[in-house]
Amino acid sequence: MTHGLEVLCLLLFLLLVALPSLYGFHMYVLVYLAQRRRRTVRATQRAKIEQYQRATPEQAWPRVTTQIPLYNELPVVRRVIEAAARMDYPAGRHEVQVLDDSTDGTRAAVDEVAAELCAAGFDVKVVRRPTRTHYKAGALAHGLKEASGEFVAIFDADFVPDRTFLRRLIPLFAERPDVCVVQGRWGHLNGEESWITQGLALGLDMHFAVEQAARNWNGLLMNFNGTGGIWRRAAIDDPRVGGWSGDTITEDLDLSYRAQLAGWNMVFCDEVVSPAEIPADVDALKAQQRRWAVGIMQVARKLLPAVWHSDRLTLWQKVQATVHLTQYAIAVPMVLVALVGRLLPLMLQGDAWPQWIQWLCLAFLLAAVAPCVAYMNARHVVGGGIPGPLRILKLMVLGLGLCVNNGVAVLTGLVQKGGEFVRTPKSGSIGGRTRGAYVSLRSRLWLLELLMGAYCFGQWLYFLPRDGIGGVFLLLYAIGLTLMGWGSRPAALRRYHIPRVPAVADAPVPVRSTPPCGVPSGVFPAALMHL
Repeated sequence: MTHGLEVLCLLLFLLLVALPSLYGFHMYVLVYLAQRRRRTVRATQRAKIEQYQRATPEQAWPRVTTQIPLYNELPVVRRVIEAAARMDYPAGRHEVQVLDDSTDGTRAAVDEVAAELCAAGFDVKVVRRPTRTHYKAGALAHGLKEASGEFVAIFDADFVPDRTFLRRLIPLFAERPDVCVVQGRWGHLNGEESWITQGLALGLDMHFAVEQAARNWNGLLMNFNGTGGIWRRAAIDDPRVGGWSGDTITEDLDLSYRAQLAGWNMVFCDEVVSPAEIPADVDALKAQQRRWAVGIMQVARKLLPAVWHSDRLTLWQKVQATVHLTQYAIAVPMVLVALVGRLLPLMLQGDAWPQWIQWLCLAFLLAAVAPCVAYMNARHVVGGGIPGPLRILKLMVLGLGLCVNNGVAVLTGLVQKGGEFVRTPKSGSIGGRTRGAYVSLRSRLWLLELLMGAYCFGQWLYFLPRDGIGGVFLLLYAIGLTLMGWGSRPAALRRYHIPRVPAVADAPVPVRSTPPCGVPSGVFPAALMHL
């Protein structure tokens, strides 16, 4: 082998090991940042909430509009509207806007539950548009024109807001005119439904208990998660911010960063929890992850130049924002690791493989442990106890298995502006194994994932006699990729009987893309892509 080729192999190996390691070690930093401030922030927020509740007369509470964007959500529509309407808040100070873009029987269900709640004395309005321009961003902007609230709470269709949600989060805006958003934490209605929901629930807990806490409580830029939070209307209307925009498919992340670049601040409260439904099958999970990966890369391409040119941000804030907006990109080197990472040492002869490379591999293993530390810390913080190794293993398998799906999405996000926003179908599940009336958009990568799974399994068998420990990742790759490919193969659809949902004759022309779910940017991958 020529010297030039040996150098190229070394550089490629260095890239494939060093880049994931940097993101992994960064997770240790986030765990430390979140943990060092948690007790103080919680105590301060509790005191503010209690003081405001005691001192503020009912008629002095600000008016709030709760927006519920919907598109063909028949199994869950009654649940979310009723829960939002029945939140505890001073009489006459809260209105619910159902932003219904549905084209099927959901429309009739929305009208029915809205009529029932109005008859019971609740202020519920149904807002419909002639077209679905810009999807969720367009629906939120359209509804805002008719909203009467000074503050705007947002809930996606799969959420069930707690009755105390508004009473506990609105006080955190008091005496802080610079706050644009107060974000709560997500809970899980069906966290134990399947191995997918068990793994994803752990990843979501890590995002909120570690990532969001670390960023917000230490003055770093964070994101509104698209749901389970409250916006100050003045921030959305601020000309420097520009309002909701549909030029990315993560409108929540986009607006969050534009608001913070304009000088607004955000607040994260991890003790106010809104439970939601987690995708329980492979296709729903892959569709959700594709949407998040494409969208966050679109926002990175759009706003990172503004981040680095900002005079308001420190160098530390800019670096952290860059890590935040590029964390999905780690999916690309993850694919390369699966393809050539273990083969590169075979291409080098004798002394061409420096001794320091072995130490680099050890650093990679230490970095790979970082997400596990974050998972355990997060689950302990939210009150679920320390997760066992099997649950962590499920999340690792999910993360490695999604590398092809997310890698393709990352590349798409780098070149595509806007695009199709495919919703994640909801079933109305609260823990049992259920299947809703809608089917996820099927992945076309299933065959490639199966082939890569077989390839990784072959590598694992080949290297097993000489590298039993290092080859474990190849085995996890093989399991994850095979499960993702097998679960989204065309024949998998036949396992379910999917009832037809009748369309509405006078509804607008149906459009496949829709965003009922907000994007907790970096929620799942931030925990997984460091592996």
